[in-house]
Amino acid sequence: MPLDRELMRGAGPVAVLKLLERREMYGYELVESLEARTEGVLAMGQSTLYPMLYNLEAKRLVASRWDESGARGRKYYRLTAAGKRRLAEDSAQWNAVTAAMRQLGIVGRLAASAWTAPRPPTMDLAHRGADLGARLGALR
Repeated sequence: MPLDRELMRGAGPVAVLKLLERREMYGYELVESLEARTEGVLAMGQSTLYPMLYNLEAKRLVASRWDESGARGRKYYRLTAAGKRRLAEDSAQWNAVTAAMRQLGIVGRLAASAWTAPRPPTMDLAHRGADLGARLGALR
C-alpha cells in the first residue's frame, strides 16, 4: 500500500537518507531498495526520487559524484555530515511520532485487535459454559 502524497513528503527524504547512511547509491538503486526494503510502502518512481535528491543536495544533506567507469555513467549519492545530523534529528522525531501513535492505538492496532487476552484461571465452570455457548452461537 503506497503512502499518501503528504505522508511521502515527510517519510521519503528520511528513508533516502537512511539508505545512504550505509553506503553511496545511484538513483535507480535507491528506487529499487526503497521498494524492496519497505515492501512497496515507500515505493517511488524516478520522477519523484530525482527532484528529492536534488533538493537534498541543495540543502547539502547529500553529495553526488559521477562514475563513468561502466558502460553507462552513473551519478552516485552519499550522505554528508550535515545529512547524518539531519537523519539523527528526523529519526528522533519519527520515533516520537510512532510512540504517540502507539499510545493512541494507531500503530500496532492490527496486532492488538487480533490478540485476545487469555481467560483468567479462576473462571468458574458455569461462566465457561455460558462463554462457550455464546461463542458457538456466534458461529451459526
